[in-house]
Amino acid sequence: MKIRAADKSELMEISKIEVKGDDLVLKGKVYGAMPMTAIVTPEEARKFGKMLTPKLMWFLLTMPFRKGAK
Repeated sequence: MKIRAADKSELMEISKIEVKGDDLVLKGKVYGAMPMTAIVTPEEARKFGKMLTPKLMWFLLTMPFRKGAK
């Protein structure tokens, strides 16, 4: 999975997601070269949950089925 900036440049490519204890661990490369491990803690996940609206939840659920840019 790739995360891109507004100008479509690649920021991070996530190659693996795993669970360590209570944390979510994302492994990948930043800017296509530098290895990086990012950790999402339960506290940060709760902050994300507070940002979700019903419209955003629906979008996230249907996102995998959208066509996307060609």
